[in-house]
Amino acid sequence: MFYRRLLDRWIGVVLSTIGIVATLWLGFTGQLALYIHPRYFVFTIVMAVIAGVLALSAFALVPAGPRADGHGHADGHGHADAGSRHWRGLGAAGSTLIAAAAVVGLLVLPPSTLSTATVTQRDLNGSASTLSRSDAVDLMGADYTTFTMKDWISLLRQGVGEEFLTGKTATVTGFVTPDKSDPENVFFAARFVVTCCAVDAQPIGLPVYSPGWQDRFETDSWVTVSGGFRTNPSQISKEALVMVPDSIAPVPEPDSPYVY
Repeated sequence: MFYRRLLDRWIGVVLSTIGIVATLWLGFTGQLALYIHPRYFVFTIVMAVIAGVLALSAFALVPAGPRADGHGHADGHGHADAGSRHWRGLGAAGSTLIAAAAVVGLLVLPPSTLSTATVTQRDLNGSASTLSRSDAVDLMGADYTTFTMKDWISLLRQGVGEEFLTGKTATVTGFVTPDKSDPENVFFAARFVVTCCAVDAQPIGLPVYSPGWQDRFETDSWVTVSGGFRTNPSQISKEALVMVPDSIAPVPEPDSPYVY
């Protein structure tokens, strides 16, 4: 009885405390960037500290509630029937499982980056993740050796011709995700653009023509690709222009895997 009443009364505060501890731990270990944009770090940590103070205040100030009498009853109106005790028992078990799942999910399992599983659910190289047409046009007169992955993708998306790309090379790092239209010959070196948090992250990627890439690299493994651009040799891929790599090297996942 006491355990069930404790769970009923404090499960919300306990879950909040678990979330607060997880947020502070991610912040102090530098892994909060896997979930939110760095511009929100200070705000998030400050709010977590305030929430922690409020949670501790709840434990200290909220009354413990009615005490059970010597027969294990919560009051003097008699004992609950067997059905009521059964449902309360299920409720206590469910609350315990929720708390345990929160501990495992937030404090035990290591945080992970978004991957191909998320790419398949979102628009790769969609309008929200690349530069505007005017910005892309401005790039055409800039020093291409300073271009980021996002810059190159914006130029390809805006339809620059092969004549502009001739003689230009790029070096990009991203995780491997297959081209849906020709997964045998083309993959994308991809990353996620985060504007607020991982929930709104949009995938971007440069198409790489590399027949048989599956024999050398696993999906979601990280690679650095260097090479130039040309018309896609694939007859079935929907990508008009692709990188033709001079080299593809496996690399560890970067400490900052997202693009901001």
